[in-house]
Amino acid sequence: MLTNFLPHAIDYGIIGILVAMSVLVVAIAVERYSFYRRIRIADFEDIKSLELTLTEKLFVIASVGSNAPYLGLLGTVLGIMLTFYNMGTDAAMDTGKIMTGLALALKATAVGLVVALVAVVLYNALLRKVKVLMLEWEIANGRKTV
Repeated sequence: MLTNFLPHAIDYGIIGILVAMSVLVVAIAVERYSFYRRIRIADFEDIKSLELTLTEKLFVIASVGSNAPYLGLLGTVLGIMLTFYNMGTDAAMDTGKIMTGLALALKATAVGLVVALVAVVLYNALLRKVKVLMLEWEIANGRKTV
């Protein structure tokens, strides 16, 4: 029973969470980019309130980028543990089943890395846009940040 449940938990659980995190990151990035295109920096009296508005929600993208590899690693560890468990309970296990278990484990790592890479790229692109908008505000207002 346990050996039938765990492969699905890794596939649909860990990888499902990673896919959901990726969708969340892309949705926030699209929302932020759209917001940055519409924002009027002249409406802000000070640079700190502008910065607070511009950086809102970026922490979510950064958090996904930094934690997705760990979630993928968790899937890897669970997949390898499951493979070893199956090897221990079935002494005559063929190599095909062993390789399938290890491939499942590595799939979780790969998905975690892809999600992290997408999140980090989007975060850096949005952070660059934030810096440009803040510099434009400084140029327009003749002030420097403290």
